[in-house]
Amino acid sequence: MNYRNVFIALATISAGITASAQAAESATVAFLMPDQASTRYEQHDFPGFKAEMSKLCADCKVIYQNANASATLQQQQFNSVIAQGAKIIVLDPVDSSAAAALVANAQAQDVKVIAYDRPIPAKPADFYVSFDNEGIGYAISKSLTSHLKESGVPQDAGVLQINGSPTDAAAD
Repeated sequence: MNYRNVFIALATISAGITASAQAAESATVAFLMPDQASTRYEQHDFPGFKAEMSKLCADCKVIYQNANASATLQQQQFNSVIAQGAKIIVLDPVDSSAAAALVANAQAQDVKVIAYDRPIPAKPADFYVSFDNEGIGYAISKSLTSHLKESGVPQDAGVLQINGSPTDAAAD
């Protein structure tokens, strides 16, 4: 995935919302990630997002939270950043189903939600930014079949399919 493009898209969306909703004020933007098991959140996603936000909205306050794979903790963090004045929340949900209530709560308070990386099907966020799941799946399957063919694996050999978490709507 080209993280820079994702960060630019997120920052542009956030800056656009900020410009229209709070022209004279700085905004508070929250970046809520699901876990620390994926090192990309700490090492790439948040630093890149923060850097782009500082370029586009120097007066904006950016709050970062990581839920450590706990939907309950993410709910607490979500409510906390709203209480801290966040008007925009970038959310990569621990549990896409549980996140629907968070989106509804935010929207009822005129807080914009950007679903990041994982969709929230039951209550769509105001914006959704992710990668091309189908395109990546196609590329992986083409690579796998080429490798199997090159390795001389018989065509009738089985392939074990491992799916993602049932709480991750992007894994469907």
